[in-house]
Amino acid sequence: MVITLNSFRPASEALDVIPFQNSLANLTILGAGAWGSALASLVSVNGHRVRIWSRRGDLSLEAAVRGADVVLSAISMKGVAALVERLQSLEIPESVILMTATKGLDPATTRTPSQIFQTAFPNHSVVVLSGPNLSKEIEHKLPAATVVASQDEMVAEAVQNLFASDCFRVYTSADPLGAELGGTLKNVMAIAVGVCDGLKLGSNAKAALITRAIPEVIRIGVHLGGQAETFFGLSGLGDMLATCTSPLSRNYRVGYGLAQGESLEQILAELGSTAEGVNTTNVLIDLANREAIPVPIARQVHRLLKGVITPQEAVEALMERDLKPESCDLL
Repeated sequence: MVITLNSFRPASEALDVIPFQNSLANLTILGAGAWGSALASLVSVNGHRVRIWSRRGDLSLEAAVRGADVVLSAISMKGVAALVERLQSLEIPESVILMTATKGLDPATTRTPSQIFQTAFPNHSVVVLSGPNLSKEIEHKLPAATVVASQDEMVAEAVQNLFASDCFRVYTSADPLGAELGGTLKNVMAIAVGVCDGLKLGSNAKAALITRAIPEVIRIGVHLGGQAETFFGLSGLGDMLATCTSPLSRNYRVGYGLAQGESLEQILAELGSTAEGVNTTNVLIDLANREAIPVPIARQVHRLLKGVITPQEAVEALMERDLKPESCDLL
């Protein structure tokens, strides 16, 4: 991976033409964890100049973003608001494209990362990267696909070309909020599916659970402003399938561990990294209560995470719900 620290050229001051449309780009990735490192490797394959910043590293945030064409945040949700506040003080040129690859909801505001960025930087183009992208598989250069979503089509296409390679296929979308919510909400469902597998309930139960999770995610996502069709794409259904069926998924492992009798604290300590679905579940239930959104699966996951019920009781609660036609919940 090619990483340079001080070789960026000055960023253009106008977005009438994308600065790196016909040349190599200067990309700063904020976050040196597994996901940030995986994204850096994808861009480096195409020869673009990559700078990685970590709050524990020697490089200052100001130096990290200086001269960047694109600034991509790949930190955990809990650090997004504070990071954005720090970036605001740096007077980043409006020509710089801001990207987020974080999946979560802010506990204080219930906003997504892109909403936090767009509120703080109303004159910047903001892009969401979201899809079925397990960082360990990306690291091993296994084939994958993702979505880059922005309300600015030209910007989305420019970022698409930045990341696309023979092992990473990139699609564009005009629904950044929907793409982001699909990747965020599926983490809650992955915890539920992990419980299902941990209890050894079988393939029938898992298929039923994932199928019922889809309309629940769509219901929440559309209520919050996403487009229904987005949730059937890579950043919705695709991401859900990857996260709900792979032991590489941290959120799946949370559910699996709970079903095996481990405590939440023990599981998170063993993971050694963030399982965004835990925080997302707590924020989602507050939001669902306030907005009167039916979230039966998420509600049982929340009760389980809080220790109110056992994994077995969570499954029983879902199986004992009132009988009804399937079609009433599909959209």
